[in-house]
Amino acid sequence: MTEWAVELKDVKKVYRTGPIEVPALRGISLRVAPGEFLAIAGPSGSGKTTLLNIIGGLDRAESGEVLVEGKNLQLLSSGDLARLRLQRLGFVFQAYNLLPVLTALENAEFTLLLQGVHVEQRKERVQKLFSEIGLAGLEHRRPGELSGGQQQRVAVARAMVTKPALILADEPTANLDSVTATALLEVMEQLNRAHGTTFVYATHDPQVMERARRLISLRDGQIASDVVLAASTP
Repeated sequence: MTEWAVELKDVKKVYRTGPIEVPALRGISLRVAPGEFLAIAGPSGSGKTTLLNIIGGLDRAESGEVLVEGKNLQLLSSGDLARLRLQRLGFVFQAYNLLPVLTALENAEFTLLLQGVHVEQRKERVQKLFSEIGLAGLEHRRPGELSGGQQQRVAVARAMVTKPALILADEPTANLDSVTATALLEVMEQLNRAHGTTFVYATHDPQVMERARRLISLRDGQIASDVVLAASTP
């Protein structure tokens, strides 16, 4: 039987502020195959970031099942969730989330450091990846010395260097101009095809939607459409 990279079964999420309840997800069911390059789109408030956070174990569903590589996140302890995120998932955020006192190389190797990877192996893996994505020669610059596009590439390198099965990217092009966004998306496509890593984006950027090989549209916490645009296998 196929092991899905992600499988959601009737996932619901409600946010509460005192007596007020705001449904964010209203019964989401979907499957994502390994190696997909998938975009989740929708207007602000449609639930796309909530959905991404639940897939990544950063938030808990109210009900339903959330499976990543066959593991039901609803049944995992906080410690087990943290280990799953560290070992199998990569995250790319809109705000880059780089540590300003660290160099580009140190930022990119940070998750490897948490995994206990030896220093020489960490540097070798980061430098190889930097060469792949156009960051060679920038290893010792700090975030403040890099452009927005370069900072986001460092964030992608940090997410990819652990060789995760799944990368979750929340509006990764939102702070970039169109030329830089195009270059970043080409890098992500290259990594997807070269390494078979599954990419799931939350986005409102038409460029991301156009490059996706599958596009899911959310509206009011429900799937409005799910369209395969091209072959999903890298």
